[in-house]
Amino acid sequence: MNLRVGDLVEVRSAAEILATLDERGELENLPFMPEMLAFCGQRMTVHKVAHKLCDTISRSGMRRMDSAVHLTGARCDGGGHGGCQTACSLYWKEAWLKRVDPDEPATPQIPEERLLKLLDANTRKGPDGYSCQATELLRAAPACLPFRDLGQYVTDVRSGNVGAGQTVRTFLVGLFNRFQDLSKKVLPRRLWIRRGLRWGFIEGRAGKKTPTAMLDLQVGELVRIRSKEEILDTLNDDLLNRGMGFEEEMARYCGRTARVRARVERCLDEKTGRMLTMKSPCIILDDLVCEGVYNANCPREFVPFWREIWLERVETS
Repeated sequence: MNLRVGDLVEVRSAAEILATLDERGELENLPFMPEMLAFCGQRMTVHKVAHKLCDTISRSGMRRMDSAVHLTGARCDGGGHGGCQTACSLYWKEAWLKRVDPDEPATPQIPEERLLKLLDANTRKGPDGYSCQATELLRAAPACLPFRDLGQYVTDVRSGNVGAGQTVRTFLVGLFNRFQDLSKKVLPRRLWIRRGLRWGFIEGRAGKKTPTAMLDLQVGELVRIRSKEEILDTLNDDLLNRGMGFEEEMARYCGRTARVRARVERCLDEKTGRMLTMKSPCIILDDLVCEGVYNANCPREFVPFWREIWLERVETS
C-alpha cells in the first residue's frame, strides 16, 4: 500500500487477519498478538513506517523490515504476555490494514474465536517463557541494513518518518561514531577524540559498585531528569546502574521535566522470552521515547526505563 506517516487506516476484522496468518499466528514471521485484537475495526493513523529497526537482541545493527508500520497510540499492554510492562510499539503488517476515507462507515466487527485460540496457543515459549513481536524480530527482519545503504535515509524522508534536516544530522552522527570505533582500533590513545566515545559522550564513573536511591515515585508525580554529569557518576564502565542501561539517546532528555507514567516491575527478556521481575522498580515517564536521533532514525520508539537515582522530584505548590 506504500503507507506514509499520517495516512488513515482501519485495522481489518479478526476473520480477515486470521486468513493472513500461518499455523504459528504469524505473517512473514511476525506474530499477530492477542493484545492487538482490541484494535480490530478501529481507525487509526500511521505514526511511523517500520521499514527498519534496531537489533536489541544480537546487537547486529539495523535490520530491514518489509510492509509494516506503527500506528499512533498502539502499544502493547502486555495483557497476553504475563503483564509485561515494556510498552512496545506494535508492528502492523500492511495486510492487516486497509486505507479508508473518513466519510466511509466503519466495518462491523464479528468476534473470531479461532483467532484468539491460535494467538493464545502461540504466546508461550517453553515452560516459563513467552513469544511476542519483540522476541521474534530477528526472524521477522532477517536482513541486516548497512549504514552505507543510503536508500534507507531516502525512505526515512519520503515516508514522513523524519525531516531532511534530522536525517542529515543522524547520518553525520553515524559517520562520527564509525570514525570513533575505528580510531580506537588503529590509532594510539593520544590521537583519540573525546577518549574515543560515541556521540553523546556517555562514560561511566562509578566503578564496579553503582549507587542506588529510592524515591518511591508514584504515577502522576512531576520529576526532573538529572544532569548528564550527575547520571554519569551512577554508571559503571558498561554504562549500567545495577544492571539497567543508560544510553546516549536518554542523555538527550537530561534536565527535562516529565510526569511519572508507570512503575515498571515486570518485563520480557527479548533474547529468551522469560519474564524478568525487577528487584527495584524502574520508572516510565510520559511522552519520552527513544527517537533514534543517534541510531539511524530507528522508528521503534522504545520507552526508556529510568532508575529513580536518575530523577528528582519537582515540588509543586
